[in-house]
Amino acid sequence: MAFQWVRMVRTTVSPGARCFASMGPSLAPDKVTCVNSTGRQGQYVVGIIGGGQLARMMQQAAISLGITVRLLAEGPKTSAAQVIHDVTVGDYNDPAVVREFARGCDVITFDHEHVPTAILAELEADGIAVRPGPEALIHAQDKAVMRARMEQIGAPNPRWRVCATPEDLQAFGDENGWPVIAKTSRGGYDGKGVWKIDSPDHVGEPFEALAGPASTVDGGAISREGVQIVAEEFVDFARELSALVVRSPQGQAAAWPISESIQRDGICVETLTPAPGMSEQQEAEWQQLALRIAGELGVVGMLAVELMQRRDGSVVVNELAMRPHNTGHWTIDGALTSQFDNHVRAVLDLPLGNPGLRAPAVVMANVLGGAEEDLTGALVHCYARDRELRAHLYGKSVRPGRKVGHVTAFGDDLELVRRRAAHAANYLMGDANA
Repeated sequence: MAFQWVRMVRTTVSPGARCFASMGPSLAPDKVTCVNSTGRQGQYVVGIIGGGQLARMMQQAAISLGITVRLLAEGPKTSAAQVIHDVTVGDYNDPAVVREFARGCDVITFDHEHVPTAILAELEADGIAVRPGPEALIHAQDKAVMRARMEQIGAPNPRWRVCATPEDLQAFGDENGWPVIAKTSRGGYDGKGVWKIDSPDHVGEPFEALAGPASTVDGGAISREGVQIVAEEFVDFARELSALVVRSPQGQAAAWPISESIQRDGICVETLTPAPGMSEQQEAEWQQLALRIAGELGVVGMLAVELMQRRDGSVVVNELAMRPHNTGHWTIDGALTSQFDNHVRAVLDLPLGNPGLRAPAVVMANVLGGAEEDLTGALVHCYARDRELRAHLYGKSVRPGRKVGHVTAFGDDLELVRRRAAHAANYLMGDANA
């Protein structure tokens, strides 16, 4: 299956970092000189807010690019804090903490979308490059804002409405049919903050949950300020898809092949790339949709557009994520350029890499916390059985259902590749008979 590639020759870039490239006959840079925000030539410094596994894997990409990473983590032992030496422990909701952390960084980017946009706007006002910027990021933070903007630009939405009261939610269900989906406009992830409401008897549940404790990400609280309940029609979808794209400040962009995402209890457990059974025309349309959304919103860096495919073949936008995404972990080993590599390149406005496949079929399976606690020890069996398997462990303590790693397998036969990935993931989750 094809990938989408938009190439642009660049001579200047926006504030935060500058890069000048002399172009060879292939229109690829044959010499690049980098100048950081202080005006001196030397290593770029990328500041990442959030200490989870996405930041950990961004560090892997930064190493090969010769880039220095600084980390603002929620605690000293988070996944990324274990592998990055320059770590600040602090609250990303505190403007003073974020401002001090950003001092000396060429660009700020994110492991998650939960940093208040007002803080990020202050950084931009101080001349610090924030990528993606707050005007784009708000669409990944707030589902009500996202839905309104998707409607404005003509992207496919389910029927939806912001509901201020349980009565509003009941009215939406009565008008559009039951069941309906209710979501918190902010803070939900991995199935949290989402309810399937089967009848009017349960319309109060989302509003009762809003009065409870706030969600957290790796120990950092997600603000409840401005949180609303968004009602959406229940989409009887055939499957979920993921369209991954990356965009630079100057508009250079690329799209990976479309993946099918297999979910269980609201958590991605497996991705199949390219998505089975789609036509080349469908794939091109979905890639172009994601590229158009990235351009309309002014995204810099990764954008994951989660799609639901109806049984008639059409799609609707489910959610947006403006960072490397779980459904793109297959790209580390299964693509010519990973989402992490291209995200770091994009936020620094470096030329983007080829997002094409390394093999006809690539399967990623998440490793969720189970009975096995010695994950590294369990790899002895996995690697002895499958010498081509790739595994990534996140340095997290094992607890039930927690994402603690992933495995990737690739090859020519999708079903065989899928069995290989499933065996390894299940074994790492404690199934000795996998």
